[in-house]
Amino acid sequence: MRFLVRDRLLGFGDDYWIEDEHGTKVFLVDGKAMRLRDTFELKDTRGRVLIDIHQKMIAVRDTMVIERDGGPLATVRRKRLSLLRNHYRVFLADGSELDVSGKILDREFAVEYDGELLAVISRRRLHVRETYELDVVRDDADAALLIAVTVCVIHLAEKEREKEHGEDAGDGD
Repeated sequence: MRFLVRDRLLGFGDDYWIEDEHGTKVFLVDGKAMRLRDTFELKDTRGRVLIDIHQKMIAVRDTMVIERDGGPLATVRRKRLSLLRNHYRVFLADGSELDVSGKILDREFAVEYDGELLAVISRRRLHVRETYELDVVRDDADAALLIAVTVCVIHLAEKEREKEHGEDAGDGD
C-alpha cells in the first residue's frame, strides 16, 4: 500500500490529507492547536478518530504517545546512545519494538520490526517537491499505526531541529 503525504502543509495545528497511490483521500491528520501539548488525531474519511497522538508531558526526552480506542498503542522517542541522530524506537504496548532510522528530515527513512522491513518513507520517486511517499511493504501491517509512527518521528525530528537552531541563534547575541 502506498500513501502520499503533502509535506508542505505539515505543521502543528495544520490539517492535511493522506492519499492513496490513486489520489483518493484515505486519512486526515488533524493537528490540534491551542493545546498544552502537541496533539494530532488520525481520522478516516468519515471523520472517525482512528488514532490519537500526543506529546508525553513528563519525560526526560521528547516522547510521543500513540493511542487507539483510549488505550496505549505505542510510545515513540529518539534512541538513546545512537551513533545516528536519526534513529527512533517505537515501543509497542504488546512489548515488541519497531526501529525507525534514516534521514528523517529529508523524508528518507525506514520502519522495521525485528530486522524485517515494514515501511519505507521516501521522496526519491516523486517529482512533486513537498510530497513524500509512505510505502507499507507488508500487506498484514497496520497502516494507520505506521502512518502515526511517521507523523511522530517527523514531528520529533523537526522539534529537535528547532531547538538546535534556537540555541544557535542565541549564541551570537
